[in-house]
Amino acid sequence: MTQPSEKLLLHPARNLPDRFDPQTRRLLQATIDWFEQRGKKRLLADYHEKVFYQDFLDFAAREKLFATLLTPATQAQGDPDRRWDTSRVAALSEILGFYGLNYWYTWQVTVLGLAPVWQSGNADARARTAELLDAGAVAAFGLSERDHGADIYSTDLVLTPTGDGNYTANGGKYYIGNGNCARIVSVFGRIAGVEGPDGYVFFLADGAHPNYQLVKNIVPSAMYVAEFSLEDYPVRSQDILHTGAEAFSAALNTVNIGKFNLCFGGIGLCTHTLYEAITHAHNRILFGNRVTDFPHVRRGFVDAYARLIAMRLFSDRAVDYFRSANSDDRRYLLFNPVTKMKVTTEAQTVVGLLSDIVAAKGFESDTFMPIAKVDVDGLPKLEGTVAVNLALILKFMPAYLLDPQEFASVPTRHDAADDEFLFRQGPASGLSKVRFHDWRTVYRAHATVPNVAVFTEQAQALAELVGAGDAQGTDMDLQLALGELFTLVVYGELILEQADLVEVDSDVLDQIFEVLIRDFSAGATELLGKTAATEAQVRWATTAIRRPVVDQGRSGRVWERVAALSGTYEMTP
Repeated sequence: MTQPSEKLLLHPARNLPDRFDPQTRRLLQATIDWFEQRGKKRLLADYHEKVFYQDFLDFAAREKLFATLLTPATQAQGDPDRRWDTSRVAALSEILGFYGLNYWYTWQVTVLGLAPVWQSGNADARARTAELLDAGAVAAFGLSERDHGADIYSTDLVLTPTGDGNYTANGGKYYIGNGNCARIVSVFGRIAGVEGPDGYVFFLADGAHPNYQLVKNIVPSAMYVAEFSLEDYPVRSQDILHTGAEAFSAALNTVNIGKFNLCFGGIGLCTHTLYEAITHAHNRILFGNRVTDFPHVRRGFVDAYARLIAMRLFSDRAVDYFRSANSDDRRYLLFNPVTKMKVTTEAQTVVGLLSDIVAAKGFESDTFMPIAKVDVDGLPKLEGTVAVNLALILKFMPAYLLDPQEFASVPTRHDAADDEFLFRQGPASGLSKVRFHDWRTVYRAHATVPNVAVFTEQAQALAELVGAGDAQGTDMDLQLALGELFTLVVYGELILEQADLVEVDSDVLDQIFEVLIRDFSAGATELLGKTAATEAQVRWATTAIRRPVVDQGRSGRVWERVAALSGTYEMTP
């Protein structure tokens, strides 16, 4: 029996996941209740008036929300409810994104700030961090700098040895979320006089220390994205988290852990926006007709809905790979940047489609749409730009497409387990050695779905291009275009895997792959216009374009699913 795809969408009053233990469900429900009791007027007013979300931080501290969900079992002191469980981290990320990325952001940067600590062998620093987190503290990730961005090779924050095993730190950090209020600040720098990777260091700082100087909020927003400086800040030996190459790997592995949450923030944001848009458009009469009677409006809604369900399917399945990772199975290192790059840009597309439909309504201050339109553009740019993540994705393309290996099937991971491997990922290297199961298997299993069959032809064509050596090149613009096409193949694979697990309706799956075919064809057309494209690549691109199988009956049935969402959710006033 197939599952109605609308059940895959978060609904604050209906669809709280029942897979979690009682304490997790209580915390997720308490978070929803806090927002709903506060109401939509307050949510919107605080956003537009740029009111800092201290009341949310007070709620989170009171409920021990962050402490429960972000303390690994090794630091839980026997509390069975405290663990780092990616499944429930994702669930809270989606809920917070549903109500606005300001609230999601303070949670996200706490995840980033904690990760270098939990990766460290410094027992004292870990214990102090767990105590602060239990007391309601939030964390910050002091990596990027004003002149260098996230170029960690060029950090100007310097630790000078004092001769007694301790240091003084001087330098600034820029674009640091929670930098105004964090008691737990993981800071990346280098040790004076030590050249190259051996000089890298991660250490723990306290935002309440007098030598920690808050400079300003660098964004015009309710969220606080700080510039801060350390001025002769005392760093004790027990504050050192990582040194040398280990510090470098800790920085990259932290981003691996943290950027995964961006996809679920975007899913939550898009879901709220969809509810608002369909309720408005389906009940509005123009020129004697419902707005949703216009074919282009229905097409926009069906496209947005299919993309949103695809975002959900891919991201949920990626959780399973993330939680099942180990030193012999690092497939998550591909799926992770795909969630970051592809799902967040799809969130932009979904909000853009819905914004076009509601038109002027989307500028009104008493609607959620203006928040979504502004905030969604930030997601693809956090924790590495789209280009950075595409460059990472490309490293896996030959092995993924051409050199499959046998792996045991990864199960659905809703178990109450601590994802401890995330904090012992090891050196951030060896990506070319990562191997994958055969992507063709799941595509073949769905060959009876018309648009899956067509998309499989496109995916196979890409594999043949790569196998022939015709995907090579040094032009980054060209390589990124190929990366976009490869990403679609990976995206489709996990969508199909999850569709089987949750029994998604074949109409919805067919509609999703109609979208992917169009996107692949658009990407092939983009490749045609690249100045660095070779003759072989141009010939290939012209043959890779496909027309999807168009089925008005199927599209109509998917539209009815969208229309049924009208009036089903409106935030408490």
